[in-house]
Amino acid sequence: MTKIASALILLLLASLMAGLGSINLASANPDGTFPTLAMPIEFVNYTVTSINGPLWATIDGYYPISILNGFNGDLPMVYPMPPGTTNIHVYLGEQELSWINYTQDYPDALHHTAIGDWGMIFCVLNNVSDNFVLKIHYQYPLETVNGSYLFLYDLNISPYLTPQNNNSTCNYTIRIETNTTNLHAYTTETDSQWNPINYTTTKQGTTQIVTIQEYSEYSKPLPGDLVVMFSDDSQVPEFPVLAIPALIIAAFTIALLYLKNKKLSPLVKARNIFSNSKLDA
Repeated sequence: MTKIASALILLLLASLMAGLGSINLASANPDGTFPTLAMPIEFVNYTVTSINGPLWATIDGYYPISILNGFNGDLPMVYPMPPGTTNIHVYLGEQELSWINYTQDYPDALHHTAIGDWGMIFCVLNNVSDNFVLKIHYQYPLETVNGSYLFLYDLNISPYLTPQNNNSTCNYTIRIETNTTNLHAYTTETDSQWNPINYTTTKQGTTQIVTIQEYSEYSKPLPGDLVVMFSDDSQVPEFPVLAIPALIIAAFTIALLYLKNKKLSPLVKARNIFSNSKLDA
């Protein structure tokens, strides 16, 4: 199965361009060159909240992008989405763009992450200029692993790092609207090696706000995707159904013993008095 390792990455494959048909990059740039992109900074906002029990994440990504070599035209884009994603909106500036479920049309087009393979959406950024802002909004249910909640943000910044733009910082703000404990944050470039990353946390009422900065630099090992894990103490564990009959039986037995002892106690006292009187005689 083919894995397309791309996140917020403009598609470069000639075969894919031919398959899409309606996009003509050569008409935008007669020399056939593809734009050199830069994104020195990006902002990713998470809101984690309970929806009818399970925890969901709402993501708002803000991506200021520059074109360094004078490209002017339409740019195709794919973006990976976690399983169960809904309420997807893509904006170029203030204009909302239409998108399609690319993996639904091409089932082999999957994006591999450290926690599984994700599908992708596809859209076209029309008539982009040298500087533009891309905004993406979506929601999805958090995964659970060994009793902990987990989510991954696919950074994949390498296509935006060049000698002309040699670094980038991703600023994460994560609002967790539940009683959180055992919070850990990692970066990962592989499925098996997760490296702790520093974070700061503050409280705003009952909401925990976690801020993280992830720095990437050209020609140096990249930190990779962000993974956050935590426990939710506000989740009430389900009571085992099989334990209910046992508790009823135990309570009934205790009640019977109590009543029995209460009724027998005068007889016991009388017997003791009678025995003592016989001994005295």
